[in-house]
Amino acid sequence: MGDKAQSHHPGAAGRALTADRPASVRNVVLVGHSGSGKTTLVEALALTAGAVNRAGRVEDGGTVSDYDDIEHRQQRSVQLSLVPVQWDGIKVNLLDTPGYADFVGELRAGLRAADAALFVVSASDGVDGSTRMVWEECAAVGMPRAIVITHLEAARSDFEEMTRTCAEAFGGDDPDAVLPLYLPLRGPEGPDGHAPVTGLVGLLSQKLFDYSTGERKESEPGEDQLPDIEEARNRLIEGIIAESEDETLMDRYLGGETVDIKTLVEDLERAVARGSFFPVLAAAPAAEGARQGLGTVELLELITGGFPTPFEHPLPGVTTVDGAPRELKPCDTDGPLVAEVVKTSSDPYVGRISLVRVFSGTLRPDRTVHVSGHGLADRGHEDHDVDEKIGALSMPFGKQQRPVTHAVAGDLVCVAKLSRAETGDTLSAKDDPLLMEPWQMPDPLLPLAIQAHSKADEDKLSQGLSRLVAEDPTMRLEQNQDTHQVVLWCLGEAHADVALERLRHRYGVQVDVVPHRVSLRETFATKAGGRGRHVKQSGGHGQYAICEIEVEPLPGGSGIEFVDKVVGGAVPRQFIPSVEKGVRVQAAKGVAAGYPLVDVRITLLDGKAHSVDSSDAAFQTAGALALREAAADARIHLLEPVAEVTVLVGDEYVGAVMSDLSGRRGRLLGTEQVGTGRTLIRAEVPEFEIGRYTVDLRSLSHGTARFDRRYARHEPMPPQIAERIREQAGDEG
Repeated sequence: MGDKAQSHHPGAAGRALTADRPASVRNVVLVGHSGSGKTTLVEALALTAGAVNRAGRVEDGGTVSDYDDIEHRQQRSVQLSLVPVQWDGIKVNLLDTPGYADFVGELRAGLRAADAALFVVSASDGVDGSTRMVWEECAAVGMPRAIVITHLEAARSDFEEMTRTCAEAFGGDDPDAVLPLYLPLRGPEGPDGHAPVTGLVGLLSQKLFDYSTGERKESEPGEDQLPDIEEARNRLIEGIIAESEDETLMDRYLGGETVDIKTLVEDLERAVARGSFFPVLAAAPAAEGARQGLGTVELLELITGGFPTPFEHPLPGVTTVDGAPRELKPCDTDGPLVAEVVKTSSDPYVGRISLVRVFSGTLRPDRTVHVSGHGLADRGHEDHDVDEKIGALSMPFGKQQRPVTHAVAGDLVCVAKLSRAETGDTLSAKDDPLLMEPWQMPDPLLPLAIQAHSKADEDKLSQGLSRLVAEDPTMRLEQNQDTHQVVLWCLGEAHADVALERLRHRYGVQVDVVPHRVSLRETFATKAGGRGRHVKQSGGHGQYAICEIEVEPLPGGSGIEFVDKVVGGAVPRQFIPSVEKGVRVQAAKGVAAGYPLVDVRITLLDGKAHSVDSSDAAFQTAGALALREAAADARIHLLEPVAEVTVLVGDEYVGAVMSDLSGRRGRLLGTEQVGTGRTLIRAEVPEFEIGRYTVDLRSLSHGTARFDRRYARHEPMPPQIAERIREQAGDEG
């Protein structure tokens, strides 16, 4: 890791990379907040590894990270992208993830596909709450991690101070598990008083690595420099030995014995691979015309030497499609095929492209595989079990896809033209269909109601929406039967903006965003009676039907109950179902503001009929008129849906969140402590008040809180709000 003599064999620019054995693959996901420099770092690593030329371009003229036009228009990453490079004969799959909270689904897909994580932290911005939360997720599954500090060129940037911040944020009870492997070397101060970083000093090897010429050059430190690094070096060695869990080695070191550097590096690599030690490094992009960016060689050495192979990645749970558990050897290239679609995207020329992680077996083109669905039917994704033929296999280079012949267990690959496979689906052998346990997806909680802009768009809308949700399992499509709206549920405003852009530019569908309507109900607050009289004579057969009803409220959730108490045949038997149908049709239309009537008992008491002019249609009309008359004489409640909300928030924001929920007409049900420094708040809140809560809560908690909601019941809304709704309904009518 920068302290070993190595012969590097960078991959040639533009060459498709393949791996023939899992041991020669490293899958690394880059994590960090938006603007921390992840994409720039990926490009710098690709340049150092020889995947791009000195101008940072691939053969088609684009950068290695070029992928989506939307990213160029929005000037930020909005989706997971794969950049493969090669270093020392090892294929490194770099998974660049968006840093913005709205695209956490892409981040989770990257975590699923990777075996280790690089946490990218800006020296000028520090560690935000959402990055801490992702660190905790990785810690829960023991994923190996390292930290890269970027933006050291910024004025007042301080590597040592940022290292201490990372130790406090990520070290937990053991801050000595987060220590630098290298210290930055700064050149002379410029006119602004800022000294640029020109190189690194390896704390283990005590070698200087100078990047000032644009290419890494190794030298020995001067005698005057050694005392400055001795304290950091000793602390690093003690940290490595402590994490090696070799007490005799610690005794020897503390006794004054010099520990062989080879032993220290081997212990370091083991500690990093098992997720107990988290080295801190520094990196910067290459200057124009330079061959290597500062710290990129050291990072590649850490990835290839210290990060685990796919053999060490725990295999997610695998079952047959019937649910029977299936035991598989991890990363067995000759075992049963088990692969997972971690991302789905559309290319205007190639069509649908699926990014696939192979967990077992070997994936080859032109083979028929079984595609097993993922159980996200509640989000508009259909469950399925179908056979599909694998198209071409390829690896991305900029906007190009370069063909490869196969993908072994542990590797990532792009698969063309899987028309039915969606993100989260399992690919397995046709004669041995299997299903992988899905990874956790965040629930989309921001509604976006849309309608087609024109008749031409209406014809394309359904197909465009189905493709959109097939690509993004964090998006839920709802066809609301109560409000008759098409609603896309998104993770936030930026997520919604990207969805609209994709509909417009990728699928050619123009849509209009309309106000989202909440599903209201109506009910009777008091008992009331009504008389429906439908009598008309216009030559020939007339229409004659009279009925009298009584309406009384029922407990919530009772629906509509119809009772026949007619005596003496006042309403002939054959017309009683007609009265019931009439009142039920009217109830569905509403009696006050146009919302469905619920939770009432409607009793038919009396009526009159004519031997010639009475009919099914006449009594349906009379029933509807009777219900409307009863409503005119009664007090009608508007019922609004109430959600049970749970908010997981840092203790420092509990007061603000509880106050905010109360301001939303929420009823607090209680709190409980969750782990260290977190509180779970339970409340019931009207859905009218939480349409944009996912956006507001993020602002309130600086991105550190998350919430869930589920429908609890409908209950009467306050009179003043109900009156406003009725007035709006009257204006629209």
